[in-house]
Amino acid sequence: METFDLLIDGFKVALTLENFTLALIGCILGTTFGALPGLGPANGVAILIPLSFSLGLSAAASMILLASVYYGAMYGGRISSILLNIPGDEPAMMTCLDGYPMTKNGRAGEALTLTGLASFFGAMFATVGLVLLAPQLVKVALLFGPVEYFALFVMAFATLGGVASKNQSKTVLASCLGLGIATIGVDHQTGVPRMSYEIIELYDGIDFLVVIVGLFAVSEVFVFIENTNLDKLNKEKSIIIGNIIPKLKTVLKIVPSLFRGTFLGFLSGVLPGAGASLGSFVAYTFEKKISNKDDTFGKGDERGVAAPEAGNNAAAGGALVPMLALGVPGSGTTAVLLAMLMTLDVTPGPLLFKQNPDVVWGLIAALFIGNIVLLILNNIGNLLWLTKMPHLEQDL
Repeated sequence: METFDLLIDGFKVALTLENFTLALIGCILGTTFGALPGLGPANGVAILIPLSFSLGLSAAASMILLASVYYGAMYGGRISSILLNIPGDEPAMMTCLDGYPMTKNGRAGEALTLTGLASFFGAMFATVGLVLLAPQLVKVALLFGPVEYFALFVMAFATLGGVASKNQSKTVLASCLGLGIATIGVDHQTGVPRMSYEIIELYDGIDFLVVIVGLFAVSEVFVFIENTNLDKLNKEKSIIIGNIIPKLKTVLKIVPSLFRGTFLGFLSGVLPGAGASLGSFVAYTFEKKISNKDDTFGKGDERGVAAPEAGNNAAAGGALVPMLALGVPGSGTTAVLLAMLMTLDVTPGPLLFKQNPDVVWGLIAALFIGNIVLLILNNIGNLLWLTKMPHLEQDL
């Protein structure tokens, strides 16, 4: 009952005119950011951080805006994956495998609607899991000491081998580079300058957002420019959209895939450092293994788009659990949100639920509202995305 009462208080915070408007704006911008290849949720959140400061938003309002962008970007990533075979963000990469074949088969509208339903199912399940698990995890986290936190971070680094590329040497090199950058500045425990070389500007360390934008955003833009063959894209023949509303038989067919993908995605998201990409990959791989009896995966199977979309959205919500309860980011985007909270003098971790309940429960309530808004927005938006694509022909 205590959790329910706190959630009701959270809805009182989220349903104020200012916060509801911010959630609505965040959902719209997030969907747009997600649909644009190369941006994704981490960059979308980072781009809007200066706006939250310039508007003088409170900690609760800032987190509602940025978390809405986060969820919206996870929804939006599927759009370019299905229509252009270009993933809007990394987790949407698995959606390309069956999403674009559905478009080539004249089922683009159906693919967008099914993935919108899958995204809603996974995100809503993850938000419910956040309500149920996060307060319980706080009770365990209060028992954590230095030894337990050390083991937790070792586990987080160990998961990098599973989510990174096949070239493990690159993973090790990137991890060492990140640790090296993190050591720059004055040590918070001892007050001793590290790796600053008597340069005063380095005493504060390297800002995390600068690293995110510099190493991730810029590199994504260059990779996209290098790998995108616009000539081939322009020569694609016109493709029939097909029916936007799928048949009931098709919806019932993907229901088991939704449950499996959501469960696996949420577990992947709760793991520190894993993120939505692992959830999408695990969900698609598992679904293909148990459902690909007719060798239809990769050729436009509905289950091949439903499972990864449910998985990556569930993982996105799951990644908020360790961020809020333990102060450990579950993904790259939650790392940006974590940095934002600390900038606002709000310390994530076990005491957050006691010291700043308005921030936590207001955020969770806004996620429930945002999911409903995104479901409506993305289904209505299907008409917009489909009619604006020049190489698609309507057959509604």
